[in-house]
Amino acid sequence: MTTTFSRAALTAALLASTAAAAFAEPVFNRIAAFPVAENLPADKDVKTPTSSEIITATEDGNTLVYSDSPLGAVGFVDITDPKAPKPLGAVMADGEPTSVAARFGKVFAAVNTSEDYVKTGGKLLTIDVKSHAIEASCDLGGQPDSIAIAPDGSFAAIAIENERNEELNDGKLPQMPAGYLVTIPFKDGAADCGGLKKIDVTGLAEIAPEDPEPEFVDINDKGQIALTLQENNHIVIVDGKTGEVTSHFSAGAVDIDGVDIKKDGKLDFTGSLKGVKREPDSIQWLDDNRVVVADEGDYEGGSRGFTIFDTTGKVLYESGPSLEREIAKLGMFPDKRAGKKGVELEGLEVAKFGDQNYIFVMSERASVVGIYKDTGAEPELMQIVPSGIAPEGIIAVPQRNLIATANEADLVEDGGARSHVMLYELGEGEKAFPEIVSADDKDGNPIGFGALSSLAADAKEPGKLYATNDSFYSAQPTIFVIDATQKPAVITDAIRITKDGATMEHRDMEGLTLDGKGGFWIANEGNPEKDVPHQIFHAGADGAVDQVIDIPEGMNANQVRFGFEGITRVGEGDDETLWMAVQREWKDDEKGFVKLVSYKPSSKEWGAVRYPLDKGEAGWVGLSEITANGDYAYIVERDNQIGEAAKIKKIYKVALSELKPAPLGGELPTVKKELAYDLLPDMLAATHGYAVDKIEGFTIDASGQAYAVTDNDGVDDSSGETLFWAVNLNKTN
Repeated sequence: MTTTFSRAALTAALLASTAAAAFAEPVFNRIAAFPVAENLPADKDVKTPTSSEIITATEDGNTLVYSDSPLGAVGFVDITDPKAPKPLGAVMADGEPTSVAARFGKVFAAVNTSEDYVKTGGKLLTIDVKSHAIEASCDLGGQPDSIAIAPDGSFAAIAIENERNEELNDGKLPQMPAGYLVTIPFKDGAADCGGLKKIDVTGLAEIAPEDPEPEFVDINDKGQIALTLQENNHIVIVDGKTGEVTSHFSAGAVDIDGVDIKKDGKLDFTGSLKGVKREPDSIQWLDDNRVVVADEGDYEGGSRGFTIFDTTGKVLYESGPSLEREIAKLGMFPDKRAGKKGVELEGLEVAKFGDQNYIFVMSERASVVGIYKDTGAEPELMQIVPSGIAPEGIIAVPQRNLIATANEADLVEDGGARSHVMLYELGEGEKAFPEIVSADDKDGNPIGFGALSSLAADAKEPGKLYATNDSFYSAQPTIFVIDATQKPAVITDAIRITKDGATMEHRDMEGLTLDGKGGFWIANEGNPEKDVPHQIFHAGADGAVDQVIDIPEGMNANQVRFGFEGITRVGEGDDETLWMAVQREWKDDEKGFVKLVSYKPSSKEWGAVRYPLDKGEAGWVGLSEITANGDYAYIVERDNQIGEAAKIKKIYKVALSELKPAPLGGELPTVKKELAYDLLPDMLAATHGYAVDKIEGFTIDASGQAYAVTDNDGVDDSSGETLFWAVNLNKTN
């Protein structure tokens, strides 16, 4: 449904600025993140899996409501102050809520009560927003998916999917029972169960016409229902008053060029796919004559884009992989999904803010929202904003200049991020995201990046930095050249790491420093479980490795997986010394102490000092980076915690005069450390999301400006955001 409200709220916000700034384009920025675990009932363990999936808002725009399938509940969030959302609790639904819609001070929740894939069932609950009382229930006769309410409040439409069993016969269709569409009228603000109408949509699709699987519904101002049959690759238009199918058409197929099509540990946007079925998931009316669909794919397709059709099935616009390629420039392309459906555009919202109609397109696998202006022809991409992990639902609240996303992934069992509802506000100002992007390469394809694991600065040119990727991209080890003088910072070039003319695969580059002669020293973190050694490499300016240095045998005997996480260079000529930060304790280390290891290239001498770690509240604490500047070595120390559990994301400094290594195998001196900066407040203020765990890179450039960067884990069980920012070491925080 296209949501339209008065432009008064937006106008008031814009007129509050100066006349000169009033001409600036308003932008969406994230203002809050709400972990839905805060809505867990008191009798549930805090680690109970919970999720936010489909989301809606009450008519006054002060309460968000979401479906929570794992918990079997409907959750409520108070956004009276959208920058400080508060939990309002959850209502247990005695089933699996699949979708929600709000109207008349009530929430209408579609709930799956199926026994299995054959004995399907469902109900529509009416829940009072204020009291949370379940006031009524309508039997739907099958497994519901999506619900929408007509703009005039006269009826609701519900897609009854009766989804297939993907384990049966390789998930092939048909699998009975068939799905259908339901409409339920409202009388005096209540669902009239007796007026339920079951609308048959069999015999329409070219693919398994006897087994339609309705996925998503939306209703326009004329009361017309737009319905996707995702697995059937079909779209149906229904008159909501009469139940008559007025139009239907195949969603069709497309050829795709310029995409990464292999899960292979590298990013390559030169592939092609032919005849890919769109298989749309979400559908939204743009007006009474046009619909937009997100071509996620499920059964045999997924074309990585979104499409605008008229009601006869004519394609008015096809995005192709254009959004996916823009996502790649943010470092957020999910390589593990390259061989399947890429970024998977799944969720949609259409809403008017002031006089401008916007299209919001969500990527489930890249965890972003693409925001477009609806021009009536080709949509104009305005910006991309980050979301939580696996955004599933989105709702616009134009009267308050807000949008909210529901992000379904809850990684609590793996110690990862919880499911979040995230809020964004439209207003004046600069785009807070992204903080770093990539340019195109010489062939016009995105320079793919991610999992940035280190930072180093050019000795002469302020703002010129270098970064490595880690073993997530083990088939494409790379040094990236960064221009940090631009905002956002721009990756301008990629130097591939080779040895003897071939890619130096299966390494884990975690530290980088310049050699003072145009080349690089690289610290490689080994993994004894995979027979990957802890090493130091030397590479020329072209990335060709000409020297590989293994750690001494005595040190190797005490190794564990968590090894070199940073490298820096001190001194020149015969006094040149490389210092490496070891992430965690090895077998010969006292608990709470790790090594800073030294190596002198001129004499090939190894040594070390002991570094005392902070004590964390949970998980482990270790080192992630070391960089020498002036009279100090700056060291990143962090815990491995995320979100509210994150406590230690700090930069300490150690005087170079303290770095007096003793021979390995003997008693090592302990250095004194001094807090230089706490990075955690920066991370939270910059993103208004949740704290990520991996601060992996820190450096100080030729002008004395410091920079930090996070590792996004290659968008694997991660929101994919890369935080990159200038650090003010002179600021007390």
